[in-house]
Amino acid sequence: MKIAMLAPISWRTPPRHYGPWELVTSLLTEALVARGVDVTLFATQDSLTAGTLSAVVPAPYSEDPSVDAKVWEFRHLAHLFDRAGEFDLIHNQADFPAHAFSHLVATPMVTTIHGFSSDRILPMYQPYQDRVHYVAISDADRSPQLRYAATIHHGIVLDDFPFDAGGSNDLLFFGRMHPDKGAAEAITVAQATGRDLAMYGIVQDEGYYERSVVPHLGAHIRHPGAVGGDDRTAALGKAAALLHLINFDEPFGLSVIEAMACGTPVIAINRGSMPELIDDGVTGFLVDSVDEAIAAVARLPEIDRAACRAAVAARFTVQRMADAYIALYRDILGG
Repeated sequence: MKIAMLAPISWRTPPRHYGPWELVTSLLTEALVARGVDVTLFATQDSLTAGTLSAVVPAPYSEDPSVDAKVWEFRHLAHLFDRAGEFDLIHNQADFPAHAFSHLVATPMVTTIHGFSSDRILPMYQPYQDRVHYVAISDADRSPQLRYAATIHHGIVLDDFPFDAGGSNDLLFFGRMHPDKGAAEAITVAQATGRDLAMYGIVQDEGYYERSVVPHLGAHIRHPGAVGGDDRTAALGKAAALLHLINFDEPFGLSVIEAMACGTPVIAINRGSMPELIDDGVTGFLVDSVDEAIAAVARLPEIDRAACRAAVAARFTVQRMADAYIALYRDILGG
């Protein structure tokens, strides 16, 4: 089985710190290669893989301002589709632009839909659903206007996330500085409960960050920025809870399962995929308001941190994700 894996080019694959789509692409690629699948990764030239890297994009456009996103995205797509006949299947992880090429080649295509920005993008999905096999990353993220081949939850390498049985008394926010992710709500909970709060993530909305986060930064509320590697896993494990007080229907939420893998329970707004990831009262708490989140902090001693890790081991490993995708590939290719 020869697979062409199309990565986004906003960040390196795998990302150095932020880049959830690139991270999932890398995790799946490496798991497939470990199973003996012949995978060619189409990504930026600085990307890393145990498979075969095929790259024309000189650098990720979110890291190098000299790289024009539109120009190099189309160059990236053309590079892959010029070689489409060499592969049994194309797995698109890079949103809808690849669909424009799908009728021009005979190679079957899978698109993992990492989330809808709005229904306005449906015109680049609906006309292609007889040609492209769509995968949802959660049942909550399925559009009623599309047909899907499968729902496949993301998975992580469990051994990359050391278990921390003790955690700390501190709270944690992990995500983009953007109203959707609930940074301001996390600050409110921390202040109401008298807990310190560590906030990690890129600043995506400068105005929101300056208004709602910066005035509160100090000894008890910190924003060290985006982190990767050992710093990331240490931050995820050294917390009493991850606050995921989202203001949108989260398609998945990698930081949620990463935190639980380290033993850290999650207090999340009960929206989007959260009920698919969190077992209320077992691996965290699903809440409907900031007030309920504040009350949930007092209930954190009820959570067994070992149960958080066990839930990830049972349901959200990269091995389980790779198995599901291989089964889908075989179904599409007729065995």
